[in-house]
Amino acid sequence: MADEEKDTEEAPEEEKKKKSPIILVAVLVLIGLVLAGGISFFITTKMMAETATETVNEHHDPGKFIKLGDAKEGILVNVGGQKAGKFLKAGIVLEMNPGKKSNLTEEGALLPEAETKILDTTMQILRSAKLDEFDATKQDDLKKKIKDELNTKLGPGSVYDVYITSFLLQ
Repeated sequence: MADEEKDTEEAPEEEKKKKSPIILVAVLVLIGLVLAGGISFFITTKMMAETATETVNEHHDPGKFIKLGDAKEGILVNVGGQKAGKFLKAGIVLEMNPGKKSNLTEEGALLPEAETKILDTTMQILRSAKLDEFDATKQDDLKKKIKDELNTKLGPGSVYDVYITSFLLQ
């Protein structure tokens, strides 16, 4: 009987020794899950914040529409370098942010400084573009490039969108 009592006394100690590694593994797994969840939450919220700022720009008050260049003709520029001998006649309309008082007057006309920056930047983009960039399938890229450059020069959010109303390359 004494042997049986010793066996029952040693059994709880062995169970405790066996349970402690199991508990340790369970705790480590829980800590790993919490860390993984925290990291994925951080990454997801950071990604969502970046896309949220892009969608905010899509919803805005109506802008002021400004046609670049001559009222009838639009812009006439040589493209593809001097040796190419190609000319582009384009009607480009900008949708400007009416809240940017550094670019527009109270009446909605362009200030001379802003007009100069807009025409210079647009002409540089059109002159430096290769002929294949004027393909109809790549017009969205060209409009985005003009918009991004103008927003860099005039300040973020100055140009809502760029519209090409006529396009003649010869």
